[in-house]
This record gives sequence, C-alpha cells and structure tokens, in this order.
Amino acid sequence: MVIKLKPQGPRCKKFEFWTKVAKVTKPQGPKWQFTLNKLYKAKWPANWSDSKLKTFWETKKNKQSPSSSSSPSTSTQMQPENLLLHHTHHHHLSLGCPILDAALGGGIPSNSITELVSESGCGKTQLSLQLLFTAQLPHGLSGSSLYLYSEFPFPYRRFAQLLHSFRSSHPILFANYRDPCDHIFTRDCHTAHHLLDVLLQLESRLKHPKETRLDIKLIVIDSIAALFRSEFENNGADLKKRSALFFKISSVLKMYAKRFGIAVVITNQVVDLVDDSEGVSGVQVGNLEGMWTSGRRVCPALGLSWANCVNSRLFLSRREVIEGVENGLQGDDYGGFVNRRQRRELHVVFAPHLPYSSCEYVIRKEGVFGVDR
Repeated sequence: MVIKLKPQGPRCKKFEFWTKVAKVTKPQGPKWQFTLNKLYKAKWPANWSDSKLKTFWETKKNKQSPSSSSSPSTSTQMQPENLLLHHTHHHHLSLGCPILDAALGGGIPSNSITELVSESGCGKTQLSLQLLFTAQLPHGLSGSSLYLYSEFPFPYRRFAQLLHSFRSSHPILFANYRDPCDHIFTRDCHTAHHLLDVLLQLESRLKHPKETRLDIKLIVIDSIAALFRSEFENNGADLKKRSALFFKISSVLKMYAKRFGIAVVITNQVVDLVDDSEGVSGVQVGNLEGMWTSGRRVCPALGLSWANCVNSRLFLSRREVIEGVENGLQGDDYGGFVNRRQRRELHVVFAPHLPYSSCEYVIRKEGVFGVDR
C-alpha cells in the first residue's frame, strides 16, 4: 500500500509507526487508506502508547473485516492449539539396540525433549554419542546431528571407538567411503547464555538446510546442569533468573523440535535427596521414590522448574549385585568366590506416551546395549 501523506511535526513519529503496521498487516482497498488518514488527522491523547494505538488499530480492522479475526497474524489474543489436528505418529530415533528401542516404544521420539538423568559413570554421555550415529540410519531420522557439550574435554577416544563399531555394523551404508563424521557437528558451550545464543543462531541454518548442507534431525546437549551450577548462586534473585532462562532455552528447543521434526536429547546430573519431606513434591517432579542409584536416593538437578521444561525423563541407574557363590562353605574355611558386577538399568520416569518401565543394559566397547530378560 502506498501512503501519500507527508506528515510534519510531532505526529511524524506516530505516522512512521502506523506505516510500519500497515506494511506488516498489508491492508488493501480504499477503506484502509481512509482509516489510516482518519487516525492520522485525529488528536491522539499524549498518554497513548504504541501498544494502545496498535490495539485500537486491530479493533478497527476486525470490525471492518470479521473474517480476518481468525487469522493468527492479525489477532491480538493468543489462541490455544487444537491438539486433535496434530499428527499422532512421530518418527523415532533408534538407540542402536532393538531391546532398548522396544523399552521406549520405538526409540527417542522426535518433536519433543527427552532428558537423560544419571550420576557419573552410568553411560549417559556414551549413549548420547551413540545417538549421533544412529540418527544417520535410513530407517530412523536419516539426518545430521548437533552435539553441544559443556563437559570438557570432548570424549574423542570414546567417540572414535563408537565410530569404528558403527562402520563395522553398517558396511553397506558406508561402502562408498562415506564418513559418518561429516554428518556430526559439535560445539562447546561455556555458559547458559552462550547456549541460548548458539540455539538462536541455529534457526537460519535449519530453515535453509540445502544452502548450508545441514539437515539436522538431532540436537544433543551434554550436560545442562553443568552450565547452570557455575553461573548462578543459590539465592532468590538468581533462582528467578535461572528459571526464566530455563523456559527460554526449552521454548527454543521445542519450537525447533516441532517445526523441523527434530529429536532433542538433554543430559542432566543428579543430587542426593536427604530430605524425606520432598516426597510430596516428588510426584510433581516425576516418581522420585523410584530413583535409587549406587545404594542412595537421588533426584534430578535443577529442580521443579526444569522438570516442567522437558517432555520425557529417562533415569539411568547402577547398583552392585552378587551373581552367586560356588565351591565353598561359609566361615574361615570358605574357598569359593563371589562374582560381583555392576547392574545398570534404564527407567522411564515420566513420558506422555509411555508408562513407567525399566530395562537392564550393559556398556561395551561397541556401545550401549539392552539385556533381554
């Protein structure tokens, strides 16, 4: 729309504002020109802000064009989404093991955020690295991966082991000298604000995958707790800022997951749970009574605010078990042996599509695999 008015004086600023509004809303017809001229000639009160003027503009426009009120670009109120219009079937990211995939209903779902919670030594980083390779499989997401890490240094040795195992198990896929590392992108993040900046810069690359040769279908953040523990103190002001940053990061990730069909996996640490009174809020956080590892009760780090930012939570636990006693008697003359080993289990703490369940797994040189019971 071409505006022929040439305002001068104090109304020039308001006229420029309405010119921008007209370009965004793209009004058509002589009625829009008449309305804009009328608003320009009117005597606005000095205390009217731009937001109030914009609300007045939207009200005028909706009265003249009732059909435009249903458009999300012209409506002033947020409309709730109709979940019945969403597709119920989503692609799943394989974990590289049919037993683990069956325990999770097909694997890691796309269009959502999945959290891996465990103490150190349970294999959450190894499982995250394994997902970087399985995301390239044709029957999975068949895309590239972005690995954002805050734990230094990067585990190059373990990454090389999994790379060799992945090439050996899929020789046909990489027969033509195709390198799986060409589809894995890594980036270090030192602070939570740095992570948010990296995620915001990622949007342009996701919109134009052909131009930048990026077809990212998996985003891994390892780990989220390390970013916030060093940057914020345990006081009211910092906790408020931390929660606000939680929601900013999760909203960006959920937008990418929904718009581009990306699977988001975030690793988190645990803290010891010493106060039994927190069991009441444990139901809200997600079945804290069942989170035991190494003989102690734990809970995920970052609290309830972060728990509301993820869609699914998986808990990796370990405990020492005794396999059996052979060839001996109890007492001083005992000559047998006791086979002790670490038993690791993957638990579904909460998920919108899965009930609570668990599955035993083992960590080998070739990767992380489930154990068939």
